[in-house]
Amino acid sequence: MKIIQRQFKLDLPNGKSAFLWGPRKTGKSYWIKHHLPQAKVIDLLKTDVFADYSSRPALLRERYYDHKGLLVIDEVQKVPALLDEVHWMIENRGASFLLTGSSARKLKRGHANMLGGRAWRRSMCPLSWSEIQGFDLERVMRSGLLPPHILSTAPAEDLRAYFADYLKEEIAAEALTQNIPAFNEFLRVAALTSSELINYVNIARETGVKHNIVRNYFSILEDTHLGRRLAPWKKSANRRMIQTEKFYLFDVGVANHLAGRHPQQGNADFGKSFEHFIFMELCAFQAYCYPDLPLSYWRTSSGQEVDFILGDKELAIEVKSSARVHEGDARVLSTLLQDGPVRHACIVSLEKEPRRIAPGIIALPWETFLEKLWGNEFFKP
Repeated sequence: MKIIQRQFKLDLPNGKSAFLWGPRKTGKSYWIKHHLPQAKVIDLLKTDVFADYSSRPALLRERYYDHKGLLVIDEVQKVPALLDEVHWMIENRGASFLLTGSSARKLKRGHANMLGGRAWRRSMCPLSWSEIQGFDLERVMRSGLLPPHILSTAPAEDLRAYFADYLKEEIAAEALTQNIPAFNEFLRVAALTSSELINYVNIARETGVKHNIVRNYFSILEDTHLGRRLAPWKKSANRRMIQTEKFYLFDVGVANHLAGRHPQQGNADFGKSFEHFIFMELCAFQAYCYPDLPLSYWRTSSGQEVDFILGDKELAIEVKSSARVHEGDARVLSTLLQDGPVRHACIVSLEKEPRRIAPGIIALPWETFLEKLWGNEFFKP
């Protein structure tokens, strides 16, 4: 497999600034190096640079008072006080900044200056299908979609190291939680229950901590961009809907490593991983193309469920990991269609050719679905 052009774009006009968030190793620094070669980069991962600015944030203003180009501050959460200087320079010098980070939690906890609407918000996701040449689905289930892992000759070892380094650098070093063993167990349980309804009490029982601590742990994953809650659809006029959120870890390879899953086509692990992979594609499409587009799932109180709804019922998706979709697989989507208009309804599977399976519902091979998604065919006027 080969990485080709990234879908992430950032056209930042002069005098404008932006935050760029994303998990470690998604490629933020690489993208900046290759797309913003003229920018001045302040890399806070360098110990000497960190020491300078953490001891004297005013150095930013003193050194770059007359700077005219783009200033990039990499891993800005390491020195939250710099944001006050950034704010001053935006207001008084018309400066332009790109502020990258993998964790917003330290900034939030320290009530850091988030610039009050003076900076755009952008996110970088793991790789998507559209960014990879020679895409190998089963390999991706094992390696995940972080660039260094998908290109690695030993992805299992890299995933193990990523997990250990993350706990050391992001959780322990920033003192986001003091009970690392409990958080470690929570990650395993969160991976096992990824894509399922969140049950805080059950997860707390398995993790060995109180349920309010489990809620905090989920918030840690979100603030460090290692996971995402999926909200339920709540606008049904005819049915009582489930109000419980779901949760997905940010990368299918990381989730499978933590859960000890070994997905192969035909087994249960593959089915769970395939759904997770489609979720990652939807998240990337949303982040890069339509950041304000809601992503949710549809589930009635009687247990009928559609995996994903993107937009205001523009696109409803049921994911099946089988090579053959049957008419009965369209039953829940048909129920959703009765609950109000849906612009596109499809079943994404391992079938080889598209076909109409029920009124208003089409079964699509997963690659055909992704071609249409990234080709913006579902959201054209």
